[in-house]
Amino acid sequence: MTELLYTTDAYVQNFAAVVTAVTDDGIILNKTAFYPGGGGQPNDEGTLTAGEQTWVVTKVKKVGGEVVHFVEGELPGVGTAITGQLDWDRRYKLMRTHTAMHILCGVVWRDYGASVTGGNMDPLKGRMDFEFETMRQELVTEIETAVNVEVEAARATRVQILPREEAFQIPDLIRTKINLLPEGISEVRTVELVGLDLQADGGTHVANTKEVGRMRITDYKSKGKINKRIYVELD
Repeated sequence: MTELLYTTDAYVQNFAAVVTAVTDDGIILNKTAFYPGGGGQPNDEGTLTAGEQTWVVTKVKKVGGEVVHFVEGELPGVGTAITGQLDWDRRYKLMRTHTAMHILCGVVWRDYGASVTGGNMDPLKGRMDFEFETMRQELVTEIETAVNVEVEAARATRVQILPREEAFQIPDLIRTKINLLPEGISEVRTVELVGLDLQADGGTHVANTKEVGRMRITDYKSKGKINKRIYVELD
């Protein structure tokens, strides 16, 4: 199995690895810092280099439990030593955005007890759906003020990988309406914004809420009787 460097250090920008398998479209490495997408966070982009040849990584995706790096052109063979380089500007924006979504989720859960029903993000903007019956501008302004208080609180991000049994003893670990964790996994990765939010999560985050920067709620919509969508952008 590929060693997933991003699970323990989201700030790895480049890395050395070896090709362990080749598929029809891409390659599998013994280790990677490329996030394969999931939980609303898009996959990383960047390059792989071996000697004088460089491949642009067009997509990264988990296929059959393995992280496949999709590239164009003639693929390197098994055993080839490569260097991976993330598009760091894009990745860091996604880290800020993902942490912003957790701040929003933490505030809404703490202050209103509303579960998440969906979400998605792009660099510096995202949306999240909550189980609210009603939503009005006054409430949205209230939420925007509260999330920016949490940004300024400079809360540390703590990542842990716990045995499944231990993780599921944590109250409210799953904030989504549906538990999306596979039944068979033996370990659960948790991401905590210390003092605000603690969830099962596989994505990448900044080390401190201060790094998120100012959050702006740009719009909100009703997506059903008890489903309201909030749109967020970062400066």
